[in-house]
Amino acid sequence: MKPLIVLGTAFGIALLITRLISPVWDFALAGNIAMATMLVFTAIGHFVYPKGMAMMIPDFIPLKTLWVYVTGVFEVLAAPCLVIPVTRHPAAIVLIVFFVCILPANINAAVMKVDFEKASYDGNDLRYLWFRIPLQLFFISWVWFFGMYIG
Repeated sequence: MKPLIVLGTAFGIALLITRLISPVWDFALAGNIAMATMLVFTAIGHFVYPKGMAMMIPDFIPLKTLWVYVTGVFEVLAAPCLVIPVTRHPAAIVLIVFFVCILPANINAAVMKVDFEKASYDGNDLRYLWFRIPLQLFFISWVWFFGMYIG
């Protein structure tokens, strides 16, 4: 839920700021700034809560903590690429693949009731998937819509 709030808030602020400095509304830039902001926000969690984030990853994947750090670094590196017009399109494609690849971790977290902030198994239950899976699809759609815009 927090990433969605960050995304929406960042979009509104970015849209207003871009409108103040431009004679037209720049929805694409605002959308990409918002996603970049959200990616940095979620990346912070990878470094603040690595133990809990590692608990989200399915058991068949080795080196869980390493993957938590790698994906956190990836999010930080991908964020500015969405804002730079020449790298926006390739970054969007890679991020869409990334969002698909991390979906099993989110499903596993719901099945195992992982609370990544507490590094415990007393978090949200399976009903959370009714929110999390559409949210992941929303993030994919957002990146597709705003990230594929070349202009």
